[in-house]
Amino acid sequence: MENLYEKVAYLRGLAEGLGINEDSKEGRLLLSIIDVLDEFADAINELDVKQAELEDVVDSIDEDLEKLEDEVYESYDEDYDDYYDDEYDEDLVEVTCPNCKVTFYLEEDEYLNEDEIECPNCNEIIYLDELEDEFDDEDEEYEDEEDDEYKKDK
Repeated sequence: MENLYEKVAYLRGLAEGLGINEDSKEGRLLLSIIDVLDEFADAINELDVKQAELEDVVDSIDEDLEKLEDEVYESYDEDYDDYYDDEYDEDLVEVTCPNCKVTFYLEEDEYLNEDEIECPNCNEIIYLDELEDEFDDEDEEYEDEEDDEYKKDK
């Protein structure tokens, strides 16, 4: 910013050295332009100072946020590890109610050992044997499609 002040001072000195005064129309114009340039330099300097202050505040907020994130996510990760068991996820079977179309999950043991269950959403009885038949039909269709695509590729 000091460079702007130096340039405006240079222009003011040049105008004085050339003998430009406010007696002529051109002189008033040039001196007014130099005065406006000086005001611009002041305004830019003020903006530069305010920007530097804002950068300091943003840096401070960023540091505080980083500390907060570390605290929150560190405890979240610990809680997640304590309560979530990856092996448990593998023992679930996805079931979609044929009545209300809501999808829910059963433990694999329950799915294999029960003949019927009650939908947690609509409370209708779901016969698991029927779902297995539908699932088997869908698997066969999918396998047939894969075989057709395999034959096309050859």
